[in-house]
Amino acid sequence: MKKRLLDFGGEDFLKVTPMELKQSILASEGRVIMAENVPVEQPYLNGVTNAEIERAAGADLILFNVLDLMEPEIRGIPSNIPQSEHINWIRKAIARPIGINLEPVDLNATMNEKRHEISIGRIVSPKTLELAKEYGFSFICLTGNPGTGVSNSAIKNAIVLARKYFNGLIIAGKMHGAGVDEPVMNLEIAKEFVNAGIDILLVPAPYTVPHFMEQDLREIVDMVKEYNKGKTIEEKVLIMAANGTSQDSSDADTIKKIGLTAKACGVDLHHIGDSFNGVCIPENIYTLGVAIRGKRHQLTMLARSNYRGQ
Repeated sequence: MKKRLLDFGGEDFLKVTPMELKQSILASEGRVIMAENVPVEQPYLNGVTNAEIERAAGADLILFNVLDLMEPEIRGIPSNIPQSEHINWIRKAIARPIGINLEPVDLNATMNEKRHEISIGRIVSPKTLELAKEYGFSFICLTGNPGTGVSNSAIKNAIVLARKYFNGLIIAGKMHGAGVDEPVMNLEIAKEFVNAGIDILLVPAPYTVPHFMEQDLREIVDMVKEYNKGKTIEEKVLIMAANGTSQDSSDADTIKKIGLTAKACGVDLHHIGDSFNGVCIPENIYTLGVAIRGKRHQLTMLARSNYRGQ
């Protein structure tokens, strides 16, 4: 299926393979949105999941955060659906690819703050990677939540592990420090992750972390574009700019500035975080979508039926 994600209907999203998804994102030229949410939190609205809200606001891809793969629960799903079927139910309900954050915790990392301990169902391991594969997640994101002690060195090791145990797309990088005393992202870190074999490089969006601006992102984008020359889609690396420092709840002008700057620098997709009680403010997903792809594509993505396909 060689088709822009912008032209996908619901059936396309449900049938697409990981590499077809990667190609469709690349073909959409910087106009794809990944929205993050915490499915174990009380939903933003009663009677509907956070994933459904984000999809309705214009998200193309849904990333679950703080979801324990040993006991995956998505709040807001009808009570007659057993917990074992939550992931399958939400995938069909929203007709969008879903992914999950897994955290490469580094117990030896030098911390800037007190470490926040997390459950083993959220930490990268052969077991959690195999569970992510069994549940049919289209992608995993190797990154860290605030204070969890995820280091760039641990992320690099996790990429190698993920290649062995997971069959979907691998996203890797840090959108903030995760409590560790080290640079969040720079050109050298980006090169290490690219050479380790990722599908999508996660970098902070400009203006979302200190000392990371347009020129820093552009330098990394230029390196990746040079790396991609002559390579197949399986070998190419895409770039995702992450708004993951609570600025997903900023004013509309800030959302537009972050999104347009990232797109101008050459990113392939835009992440927007989950800081508003476990979800992104829906209006800001819509604002980001209008800014990076215009009302024509934004409204089409919102309106196109889940029954539409190839």
